[in-house]
Amino acid sequence: MAEGKSDPFVDTCTFCSIANNQDEETEVILKDKEMVCFRDIDPAAPHHYLVIPRRHIVSCLSLDRGHRRLIERMAEMGRAVLREQGIIDMKDVRLGFHQPPYISVNHLHLHVLAPASQISEYMIYKFIPGTSSFITLCVRLVVLRADRGHAQMFGVSVSQTRLAEISP
Repeated sequence: MAEGKSDPFVDTCTFCSIANNQDEETEVILKDKEMVCFRDIDPAAPHHYLVIPRRHIVSCLSLDRGHRRLIERMAEMGRAVLREQGIIDMKDVRLGFHQPPYISVNHLHLHVLAPASQISEYMIYKFIPGTSSFITLCVRLVVLRADRGHAQMFGVSVSQTRLAEISP
């Protein structure tokens, strides 16, 4: 199984502790053998969840094509939590990753926000799609699925560090 570079557990990582049931303060909403979902401690929208893999992956810049199914499953879990919470309008949902240096915890985490139209004014700048700090799930998956030529057809540029940005 090609899941790219990752470690099973990092002792000093807060999210590794949550993912491996070693944090008693965080309520895990949904979990399976590969990932867990919990509420963001500083929510930017009425529903703001984080989906993290149990294995330690540093950030979205650590992802390669071998992680594509993991990322898709993370999104599926995020959407499942939203449905459990009564969110049915998936068009008003924002899924994405912050990338270094704009991350607060060095463990891959997918932000799941709904309704996206209700992201708070003081937090909206952190979740603007296509900026250097926030990469949407859609853009990340295009890069992981495609080679450079196909990615650029979708308006995505791929650098040597596998960074995805929406082209101007």
